[in-house]
Amino acid sequence: TKVSPFFIALGCERKQYNMHIVYVSDGKAGHRSQAVGLYKAMQRLSNSEVTFQEISIQKLSIFTLLKSMLSHQLALFEQKPDYIFGVGSHTQLRVLLLGKVFPQAKTVILMKPNFPFSWFDYAIIPEHDGVAESSHVITTQGALNPIVNEQRHQANRILIALGGSSKRHQWNENKVLEAIQKIVQHNPNADIILTTSRRTPKEFLQHLSAQAYASQLRIFPVEDTPQGWIFEQMQQAEAVWVTEDSVSMIFEALTGGCLVGVIAIDRLKSDRITTLLDQLLSTSSDKSHHNLLNLKLNEATRVADILLKT
Repeated sequence: TKVSPFFIALGCERKQYNMHIVYVSDGKAGHRSQAVGLYKAMQRLSNSEVTFQEISIQKLSIFTLLKSMLSHQLALFEQKPDYIFGVGSHTQLRVLLLGKVFPQAKTVILMKPNFPFSWFDYAIIPEHDGVAESSHVITTQGALNPIVNEQRHQANRILIALGGSSKRHQWNENKVLEAIQKIVQHNPNADIILTTSRRTPKEFLQHLSAQAYASQLRIFPVEDTPQGWIFEQMQQAEAVWVTEDSVSMIFEALTGGCLVGVIAIDRLKSDRITTLLDQLLSTSSDKSHHNLLNLKLNEATRVADILLKT
């Protein structure tokens, strides 16, 4: 609808349009976190209203998408998208086909895709995947996340976040107990909060509670923490210690503006992720802070700025 020249003269012209992002979801929380991180960064930077619609891959059959390429519309969509995001291998083909259904939309895949990079408008790929930047590739330090440094960190407040065994790591209780003891000893006046994850062995907290230094910890088992609790703790902590299996949490804590320590556990294999950890520890450690990583990251905002300028 046209806006009256009278209202334009008064400076009352409404925003020209809102920017609509469609996220093709495979239902995985870690993947959604990356997409939401980029969406929220674009929302912060854009002069337009930015809206976000999440659509499950189950609702986007390949047959439906092929049929919709002729009509250039899809009933599921609240409005025509400006950007189509996908994270995860099962979303890639659907993102490509949606780009044909809505040719004006920019396709953004947040991973190293199986298809040629040039088939997407942008591939957002972590540096550790070893892909060079190009007109279609933006590389990032770690995966994107929705964390923002809110500048609320409290001196002498420490968070210890424990993971567990994974495909490349084996939990080592003795190493973890020894690391926690050293953290307590090096920080006698600190408020130290410890939490677990679903991968932490069930018996660990019982064994930890038997240690003499356990009285200096405030312990919050993961099952007792509400959604978003750990991100709030990152906003308040000056330093965060994370077991090395939890790579995404290491980058979330760095993005939150925390000093970050890495608790070593046993490695089952060496690969690009363990190499990345070793590189981080060798190049970004702050010797004055017990070798804590001191690397302020704001990757989602940086990527959002690139997307909005092109």
